[in-house]
Amino acid sequence: MRKKMKKALEMEPVCLPALSRVAICGGTHGNEMSGVYLVRELQRQKLEKAGSATLTTVISNPRAVQVCKRYTDMDLNRCFTDAILSSPVTDATPYEVRRAQELNTLLGPKGNVGAMDLVCDLHNTTANMGLSLISYSVQDWVIMHIYRQVQRKITSAPVRFILLDLPLADAYSQDSLGKHGFSIEVGPQPHGVVRADIFNIMKEAVDQTLDWVQCFNSGSAFEGGEVDDVYTFVKSVYYPRDPETNQITAAIHPQVQDHDFCLLHPGDPMFLMFSGEIVKYEGEEVLHPFFVNECAYYEKSIAFHLARKMTVTIPPLQVKRD
Repeated sequence: MRKKMKKALEMEPVCLPALSRVAICGGTHGNEMSGVYLVRELQRQKLEKAGSATLTTVISNPRAVQVCKRYTDMDLNRCFTDAILSSPVTDATPYEVRRAQELNTLLGPKGNVGAMDLVCDLHNTTANMGLSLISYSVQDWVIMHIYRQVQRKITSAPVRFILLDLPLADAYSQDSLGKHGFSIEVGPQPHGVVRADIFNIMKEAVDQTLDWVQCFNSGSAFEGGEVDDVYTFVKSVYYPRDPETNQITAAIHPQVQDHDFCLLHPGDPMFLMFSGEIVKYEGEEVLHPFFVNECAYYEKSIAFHLARKMTVTIPPLQVKRD
């Protein structure tokens, strides 16, 4: 522990430009209601500033929100890769691809100096995940410092960070449009409804994010150190299916259900077949399941994802002054 603390103290302070333009987005999935109602409330309050930063609020997929569905033609939150954003638009182009390109114009362009400084996208999950921040890099020091503040300040739910280790060109979610970006994922909450406790956790995370932005822009210095509960995506686990009918033949085992981020050891029960047999985890590595039994993943046959846990050391950080 002392060696790790010494390493953190030895890291050179990092100075980064102020975050002058911030976007809070909800309704990327039209039936994830906490973000929809939170963005609508911010718009009702006409909240347009976070200290010195300009605040933009967006209902990302208004058509899906109107019909309370995850999407209308295809998943909007898989439409932000470089390939899709640069694809030609025709009469046959799905609505969500068109909308992704509109959002890229509004919040990006992705990877461009003119992009929004910070994009925060709001999501719900039916899985028992508490509060998770999801992003594509643990070396984006702005995001990691925001995560540490959220983790320190919020006690009403466990707070974790999920790393999707992909290059920017392949980053598929809306938050990748910003110079810095992350998704907030809160659950469990059924799709199409809003729960007060889940809504309040999300609101507190957004409030802490905006508070951090204000402090950073005003010149506050943030100390370096260790950040725990960081999970790197390893692989997806798929439901057993009948080879002839393609129907699911098992449910997630009770020892895994609702135990997101707990340890899954080789030989542990993983699925309970409808015929009664137990399917055990045959991996060689102890990993952590998350997005366990997520409703939206049934169409993809995904039962849950597996992740590897790690600790990240972050440097001291403050705003760069001209």
